[in-house]
Amino acid sequence: MSGTSASTSSSDTSGIRNVVIIGAGISGLTSAIYTARANLKPLVICGPEDGGQLTLTTDVENFPGFEHGVMGPELVATCKKQAQRFGAEFLTGFVKSITKDGDVFSITMHDVSVIKSHAVIIATGASARWLKIPSEKTYKGRGVSTCATCDGFFYRNKEVLVIGGGDSAMEESTFLTKFASKVTVVNRTDKLRASKIMQDKFFATPKTAIIWNAEVEEVLGDGKKVTGAKLKDAVSGKITEVRCDGIFLAIGHVPNTNFISGLVEIGSNGYIITDRFTKTKTPGLFASGDVQDSRYRQAITAAGSGCAAALEAERYLAEHNLHN
Repeated sequence: MSGTSASTSSSDTSGIRNVVIIGAGISGLTSAIYTARANLKPLVICGPEDGGQLTLTTDVENFPGFEHGVMGPELVATCKKQAQRFGAEFLTGFVKSITKDGDVFSITMHDVSVIKSHAVIIATGASARWLKIPSEKTYKGRGVSTCATCDGFFYRNKEVLVIGGGDSAMEESTFLTKFASKVTVVNRTDKLRASKIMQDKFFATPKTAIIWNAEVEEVLGDGKKVTGAKLKDAVSGKITEVRCDGIFLAIGHVPNTNFISGLVEIGSNGYIITDRFTKTKTPGLFASGDVQDSRYRQAITAAGSGCAAALEAERYLAEHNLHN
């Protein structure tokens, strides 16, 4: 998290807090609900993408309790209100770094203010990699998606493109064949990076195709939804247009961990390593949600790990007699 800090909804950052939660996606908000109900008076620091990946999703139909689905932003807003009802406070800003001295963490904000806390939960999530072309922003949430599990259902009997050539692209493509009439992978080279087992599964699945040596130059649409894509051949440079109803980006995720060096162990894939629950290598420091989950990356699993982090933080404070 970097940048300039914004306004806060709570100006009380003095003294040493029981717990500070960094991140306001579904995982961080679940931690806020649980720690607030435990009377820990949590402070939640909201980053530039308040709400996390769910704010990029339209209808969420696989979150328990919503028979007819729920809009991603609506689910996030409801969870935030629930946390506030139990006493959670929210501050909008950017964390620059975290250090620990004894039993106290010092969270330095980008405006150089410092927040102190006995426990910290990192729930900053992972940001999907994008193509960095203007047209993808135009159709984000209107045909351009980074989550097949979230949005695949809406492409029943439609044709879609999947951008990428790794395991994620193979997995997303195979999943999308449950709904789409045709799934075409666009790979920028003449070889897939995916593991053999993932490739075999993909090629054995009907309704799939691959366009080799191609990159997306432009997302095409009618102003309301995606209608196709312009592809550039990486060898000849030739531009072609391909019709499709949706484009799924599967070129990886980047965990938001640039502010936390030293206190946690980072895996080769960039995700924070925790024990089987949410503990990091530093006592009192916990990680939950997509920042430490490279496997599932679902709203419900993020919420579950947010709950676990809150319970672990509560237990840590009690065991060390640090509850204010």
